[in-house]
Amino acid sequence: LSRARWIAQCRLHYWGDIDTHGFAILNQLRGHFGHVESFLMDRDTFLAFRFLWTTERSPTNRNLARLTTEELDLFNDLRDNRLGARLRLEQERIGFAWIEERMQELQSSDAP
Repeated sequence: LSRARWIAQCRLHYWGDIDTHGFAILNQLRGHFGHVESFLMDRDTFLAFRFLWTTERSPTNRNLARLTTEELDLFNDLRDNRLGARLRLEQERIGFAWIEERMQELQSSDAP
């Protein structure tokens, strides 16, 4: 996909698990498409579904230079176990009503 120049003209969103690897994938994707926006990879979503947290087997410990300040803050909290040991929230565990509400917000922000 990195060679598909037309993608560079599109608004792109990445939605991955909220864990160290999810943020590493987002960081890597931004290496090809710097304008990629994360979707539902934020602290509010993570905390809202704390009852569904699991543990990450082998978290990544590297530095990620392409994350926003908010993404980096959450990544560092996960990487450094500030919220608990090796925590993660798998994207498929997030409630559908939460997803729908955030999709509507996203669509509203696209409106002229």
